[in-house]
Amino acid sequence: MELPVPDNEIMKILDHSWIFRDFPDREKSQLAENSSLVRYGNKDILFKQKTRTSHVMYIIDGLVKIYKENVSNRPVTLKIISGDHFAGLDALFAEPVYQYSASSIGQTTILIIDFGTFNNILMSNGRFALDLIRVLSRESLYIFTRLNSQTHKQLPGRIADVLLYFSEEIYHSYEFNFPLPRHELAELAGTTKESFIRTINEFKHDKIIELEGRKVKIVSLDIVRILSDLG
Repeated sequence: MELPVPDNEIMKILDHSWIFRDFPDREKSQLAENSSLVRYGNKDILFKQKTRTSHVMYIIDGLVKIYKENVSNRPVTLKIISGDHFAGLDALFAEPVYQYSASSIGQTTILIIDFGTFNNILMSNGRFALDLIRVLSRESLYIFTRLNSQTHKQLPGRIADVLLYFSEEIYHSYEFNFPLPRHELAELAGTTKESFIRTINEFKHDKIIELEGRKVKIVSLDIVRILSDLG
């Protein structure tokens, strides 16, 4: 649901965002006047594959799942995006329609920005354009890294990569809750649900991690890193 938030509240949000906080006040005001805050519940759809791109989506808090539907309409989880990041930005500049879908995980708040306003500021603000290039470059590198992991690494290395991904990229903590069910975690690791469960339980048995339901604690970070590096 769209939240009735005054422009000055959106300005405060922009002031605390790493990518918008150094904008001149004039550009922040333009963004605030042409943006809306939207609160999504768990598993709400942000956008669907093959629908037209229209707005810039910036995650304020919560998590977003990016997934692609194959020819049999079976969704395959591609990645998770956390707060202070864009969702679907690459599609806006590359294609007239989204090549994947996005849904919220838990309560998620999104800043919906008018694309025309966003694009005008991008063309006039060179520093912002450079920051955006860095963002898109990091996303491209993630795809290459994940492809390399799934193509060349053995299963323990891929499971280690999933653990490090959630620990270092999403939660910034060595204790966290898996935000996805086991079959979607398996998709991230490029394996089956059964193989994921078996391997993650082996990590638990070997005291590499502690695991209780979805709650995870990395006990031996060195071993997780070694498994990731060796593949």
